[in-house]
Amino acid sequence: MSREPIHCRGPIGRRTWLTVGGISLGALASGGLPGLAGLLAAEATSSASSDEFSVILFWANGGPSHIDLFDLKPAAPAEYRGPFRPIRTSVLGMEINEHLPKLAKMAERFTLIRSLNHERNEHSGGTHRFLTGYASRAANLNDAEFPEIGSIVAEQLGREVKASSKENRKGDVPPFVANTKLYGSGPAYLGPAYAPYMPNPNPLSSTGNNEYDPIPLYRTSSTSDNLSISSEGVLQLDRRAGLLQSLDRLEERLDRSGMMSAADRFQERALSMLASGRTRRAFDLAEEPARTRERYSDTHWGRSLLTCRRLVEAGVRFVQCQAEFRLPAEIGRTSNWDDHSVNSDIFRAYEHKLPVLDHSLSALVEDIYARGLDRHVLVLFCGEFGRTPLIRNQDASGRPGRDHWSRAMSVFAAGGGLKMGQVIGATSSRAEYPVDRAMDSNCLLATLYHRFGINPRFTYLDRSGRPLAILPAGEPIRELV
Repeated sequence: MSREPIHCRGPIGRRTWLTVGGISLGALASGGLPGLAGLLAAEATSSASSDEFSVILFWANGGPSHIDLFDLKPAAPAEYRGPFRPIRTSVLGMEINEHLPKLAKMAERFTLIRSLNHERNEHSGGTHRFLTGYASRAANLNDAEFPEIGSIVAEQLGREVKASSKENRKGDVPPFVANTKLYGSGPAYLGPAYAPYMPNPNPLSSTGNNEYDPIPLYRTSSTSDNLSISSEGVLQLDRRAGLLQSLDRLEERLDRSGMMSAADRFQERALSMLASGRTRRAFDLAEEPARTRERYSDTHWGRSLLTCRRLVEAGVRFVQCQAEFRLPAEIGRTSNWDDHSVNSDIFRAYEHKLPVLDHSLSALVEDIYARGLDRHVLVLFCGEFGRTPLIRNQDASGRPGRDHWSRAMSVFAAGGGLKMGQVIGATSSRAEYPVDRAMDSNCLLATLYHRFGINPRFTYLDRSGRPLAILPAGEPIRELV
């Protein structure tokens, strides 16, 4: 099955003019469809799978070390195994890092996939390969050449018209939300209407820069204006709406395709969404009981994951949150998981990161089960690849680090109506490559598309008119589904 290609329509003069006039309104500041209004366009004819499946992707950009987190090898030589010891979990035979005791006690609620792999060993190329299923032509690309899964979900769930009751319930919520753009990600030929809604993105996140501060998904004093409209602002928007209608009449003869009038409807829905407060409230952690906020912890990751839960409860279908962490300067200079020796002392970095990860991620897993969300909300923690099993000491200080390693990685998965409490696959005695159930990383994408009710063989036409399947290869992971 194929269809006409989807292209970015390009700039619209009156939108630019109005932006100068001050109608940007935070989320709409990108100037029309690339912002929130475009995401509402993606949801305009939304069709969800029967159980409203959603994904929270907590993305460890830079690549977390599988051999130090979820696939420890205590019998390996010292130059491989590192200083961490494995601890038992509530699932017989499953062991994880000693700094993850809270997660260890709830292992029946998650599954570890230890045997995924792909062939791209650079950050943006690996991210692109993992999240799109396609190898990019460019190695260090900022923007995707093929659509990432969140954009596919936003477009595919916008194919059939909802019943009016569902439209009223879900129409004011964007389908795809992120804290910022990932390096090597994007909607590609689907166009910017299917990029995520981002309340306060940092452009550095889509470059090779790895030293920027953690980017909030949750509402802060700096993002408040992006997520709300004052009563005075509504009056101003009402006045500008009259001007917009006048400009519309000037271009009626040029609007033969109906695209500009459609854009107007999506702009109106964007303003309605912000004014009505449904999505705005999802970002506002002040609405959560103090006890819940304390359980997640008052940390960047705690606040981020609590916001992720609130977003899927509000109806967002794919939440993508990059997991940055500001290390003390004496341990490392990066804010991501790119733990080369020249960037950080990987083991001291993990001693800081893992207790916070254990606290916040266990709170999210506990919360989705307590609220009955585990039947249709899947939590994933992973990055674009693993790290070299052999410890490296290239830094002049001699401190330890690990480099990029796409031949093996571990993925943490919880909930989603899938089979939990198991380990899928195994790697060699030094965690170098899979020796049991070796799977291309596309198998995880195929599993997600299966749960969304999306046919991965559906084809689009790219910008050159070439038909391309959503996923070129990969089958759902049978142990999960």
